[in-house]
Amino acid sequence: MAYDTNNIFARILRGEIPNKTVLETEHALAFHDINPQAPVHILVIPKGAYVNMVDFGARASATEIQGFYKAVSDVAIMAGVDQTGCRIIANTGLNGGQEVPHFHVHIVGGKQLGRMLGQ
Repeated sequence: MAYDTNNIFARILRGEIPNKTVLETEHALAFHDINPQAPVHILVIPKGAYVNMVDFGARASATEIQGFYKAVSDVAIMAGVDQTGCRIIANTGLNGGQEVPHFHVHIVGGKQLGRMLGQ
């Protein structure tokens, strides 16, 4: 799948769409989800153009990967869910429920979460 330069996260990175930034680093941007599913629901996206986690792992440099996951950890700590627990979710592809074709993770917490996969 080719990267869509007009996806919502690409537009956020270009400053075309506002966001409620939690953290910005050289390699990542973290911001509050506009439709939170829990008291804490923060998205972390890499600044590079990667479609999904597989694409990110295959093409990102070691420095980008390290910087991105350091940002994920820092955001969990900043949000206070490192001690109480959270989910860090990366939906990948159609069957994985990925809605935006730009790699991102959801940090979800702040309450007791239900089953990981409900049927």
